[in-house]
Amino acid sequence: MHSHKDSNPVLEVAILDIKEGLEKNFEDTFNKAQGVIMGIDGYLSHELQKCIEKHNRYILLVRWKTLEAHTTVFRKSEQYKEWKSLLHHFYEPFPEVEHYQLVFGNST
Repeated sequence: MHSHKDSNPVLEVAILDIKEGLEKNFEDTFNKAQGVIMGIDGYLSHELQKCIEKHNRYILLVRWKTLEAHTTVFRKSEQYKEWKSLLHHFYEPFPEVEHYQLVFGNST
């Protein structure tokens, strides 16, 4: 059995619904905010993708070495306060964040 402590990275997934009309502002702000998470211990990579069907919906994917890198290290950091103040006011409703681990895949 694999536990989340193994070397299998964790994928954080958040669907972000942005208040109508603020999409461009959100993207500009996210561009600045992404530097905040990139310095966190245990951060691996991230991507922000925009939904084709719903113009104000995005998906944020962040890869972490461990679950704790996100839930403990990042969320208890000073950087998280900065991240929140930059981004959280754009969301309506506030996103549910889930964590996943790879079962099958062919990416490198």
